[in-house]
Amino acid sequence: MIQASSEKQVAIKVDNARKVYGHPETGFVALKEVNLDIYDNEFFTLLGPSGCGKTTLLRMIAGFESVTKGKIELFGDEISALPPNKRPINTVFQNYALFPHMTILDNVIFGVKMLGETAGTSKTRAKEMLELVQLDQFSHRKPSELSGGQQQRVAMARALAPHPKVLLLDEPLSALDLKLRQAMRVELKRIQRDAGITFVFVTHDQEEALAMSDRIAVFSQGELQQIGNAKDVYDAPENKFVADFIGETNLVDVKVDKLSEGKAHCVLPGGASITCPSAAAAHKGEGHISIRPERLSLGKAGTGRLDGTVIQQIYLGTDTQVELRLDDGEALTARLQNSSPDAIPDIGAVVGLDFEEGAARLLVD
Repeated sequence: MIQASSEKQVAIKVDNARKVYGHPETGFVALKEVNLDIYDNEFFTLLGPSGCGKTTLLRMIAGFESVTKGKIELFGDEISALPPNKRPINTVFQNYALFPHMTILDNVIFGVKMLGETAGTSKTRAKEMLELVQLDQFSHRKPSELSGGQQQRVAMARALAPHPKVLLLDEPLSALDLKLRQAMRVELKRIQRDAGITFVFVTHDQEEALAMSDRIAVFSQGELQQIGNAKDVYDAPENKFVADFIGETNLVDVKVDKLSEGKAHCVLPGGASITCPSAAAAHKGEGHISIRPERLSLGKAGTGRLDGTVIQQIYLGTDTQVELRLDDGEALTARLQNSSPDAIPDIGAVVGLDFEEGAARLLVD
């Protein structure tokens, strides 16, 4: 797993970048001042819901959108004013944009020929890229003769053939069915590793981001919320948005009466108290802790930190989702492995809910 480090070479530096559509002072702010570094040979994901600014940032890196304020650098050189065709960056779009009348090989050759390379060089490089995406045996087929996943790999081969320094991927898996998307996650990561260049991937799918990324930047309403590897953003979210958007979580109201060295002393509904890790900007008073459903354990009433009533069970194959309601009306969710079916309580049962103190985290709003 690639870790953020000052020793790593920065491929893309986004420095105080802002994007406003319309008048700079009164127009729509699509992206607020964003600062982030993306490292060389890193699989970096921009993650967030529709309209959060992630695609806007990708288009600014590509040169398809101008930068209203701030700058973007590529390996130390500012590229904010360069047109897209002058940037050593290529983009793979959702619709692949393959030429239907050309063979797969000719589609890939086209990307190299546009750089002015000779026919021989273009063909050699195209064949190398088709081998990289494991489609060299289909080089004489037309796009219509390939599956969606294969067409996507052709689009990647065409984008990689000119040897860009960075490859941008704009939700390239969104048109594929679930099984194919899951298979392509493995393929994308392999291709990135074998190509040895930086991939910047845009998605709204949290599972995709967690499965493939070296690091993830989470966005909401034009603002960067958190950057970290998959474990960072899942186990140590900084705020309610990240905790709720990345996977599932329970947000429990608490009173915070003490904060010290990244730890918080909190009082739960019902009066029980815990000490748990806290986000950097957490404060005393009213607050929320995040507890992932799989970190909740259920036992006899009165034996846990909280008591709740089971109101629903949802069988999910490997586990069962148990919906509970606390005495104060707050709803919580637990996920229990089906390998121990006797541990799954009946609907209507009153149970004790417990968790390790490290499983909870105090958040900021």
